[in-house]
Amino acid sequence: MYNNRDGHCDICTDWFESLVVDHDHETGEVRGLLCFKCNLAIGMLDDNIGNLHRAIDYLKGKEENE
Repeated sequence: MYNNRDGHCDICTDWFESLVVDHDHETGEVRGLLCFKCNLAIGMLDDNIGNLHRAIDYLKGKEENE
């Protein structure tokens, strides 16, 4: 899997010497390879798309105020 992605995280696309295997916590199905920070980020958002959308909206709101 790592070689197929040339060491790049599936989310941030940065290159890393090592990546972690991300999986769906309900099904156990592997979703891809992520860097530690991206894996932690989606985990902290409880793998919840609604939480992710709210985080995006929050960041967009902050950009508008800058």
